Amino acid sequence: MKYLLLICSLLWTTSLDAAETWTRFRGQNGAGRSELKGIPHSWQAEDYRWSRKLPGVGHSSPVSWGARVLITSGDEASGQRHLLAIDADKGSTLWQCSFEDLSHRKHQLNSFASGTPTVDSNGIYLGWGTPDNVTIVAVKHDGTVRWKKQLGPFKSGHGFGVSLTLYKDLLIIPNEHEGQSRLLALSTADGSIRWQVERESRVSYATPCIHKNGSRDELIFVNWHYGITAVDPASGARLWQADVFDKSHIESSIASPIIAGGLVLGVSGWLGHGNEVIAVQPPPVGSDEAPRQVYRISRGAPLCTTPLVQDDLLFLWSDNGVVTAADSQTGTIHWQKRIGGTFYSSPICLDGAIYNIDVNGKVTVLKAAAEYQQLGSCSLGDPCHSTPAIGHGRLYLRTFTTLSALDPQP
Repeated sequence: MKYLLLICSLLWTTSLDAAETWTRFRGQNGAGRSELKGIPHSWQAEDYRWSRKLPGVGHSSPVSWGARVLITSGDEASGQRHLLAIDADKGSTLWQCSFEDLSHRKHQLNSFASGTPTVDSNGIYLGWGTPDNVTIVAVKHDGTVRWKKQLGPFKSGHGFGVSLTLYKDLLIIPNEHEGQSRLLALSTADGSIRWQVERESRVSYATPCIHKNGSRDELIFVNWHYGITAVDPASGARLWQADVFDKSHIESSIASPIIAGGLVLGVSGWLGHGNEVIAVQPPPVGSDEAPRQVYRISRGAPLCTTPLVQDDLLFLWSDNGVVTAADSQTGTIHWQKRIGGTFYSSPICLDGAIYNIDVNGKVTVLKAAAEYQQLGSCSLGDPCHSTPAIGHGRLYLRTFTTLSALDPQP
């Protein structure tokens, strides 16, 4: 009977509608949006459906697949990495995979589980890096390891932290650091390299997204050295590139690119100095036109937090707690408000309400509108660098050491 239930469960995961899941950092295409209704704007600890401790510490976000939440964490002393599959209804552990690796020096704001995994019908894909090796692992939905791939040393004082994403049967990995950098696509079947693009770059943590240019899919990468780059996701061939970021000082790309209608938005900056959000109009397929910069926002621009687009509005939530609402097509500012606090979590939007969490675990909820309105606030009671996630009809909130689930209110 146990094996019959397992087989039925695995067959069910292969037929899930993608709209029912939150399969990567900030959900579908990294947009950070959901139509889920009824999530409260303020709550107390007793309002959670469940809340549970995680092994070790982590900054990664949860991802979801059906009635399961997948989350990573790391042991700060030993360097051991963990992947947990958690029952979305009960909060109990369905299984846990642990991987031995080195404990090593890293930036005090980083963790050994900062990169968000990604998931499809075949399983979960996660990655971590040490000075000696970047390791990518594919795990089945029953918790057994399918394959493991090592990509060589990772050179950065900040440590590893990139989140992974999928395109069809390819696992996309931007492996950019102070050493030999490259963009890679691995086969989800066996981890073999399907294509790779060498890059001369500094460390970058931006997770790519897909831009639909007519009938063509374009895989968008952001990097200070190259600007905004579109490649063919099937082959890695460059389609267009917009070298738009300020070269008068060193910058790095941490926030991920997003799509705003027909525009592609990229972020770059350095330690709160010279941050910039730039919107680019890609050239039409088959034309000889170059990509065109449409607007640039520097005042109140983020470094670590990814922008959010809801309807025709662009929301920037800067690391130092300044929130900006602008027209997503022109960059015209509607309002700018200092919320206060420090943020490494990125905002998400649920049913017209924007949620974000500061480093002390304070949640602030704003109305996604052209006029400023705060809807609520509360505390998670624990430090947080993680972006909230949606799945199985509820909101998931991860702090350094806990994962909690919040149901919609009737």
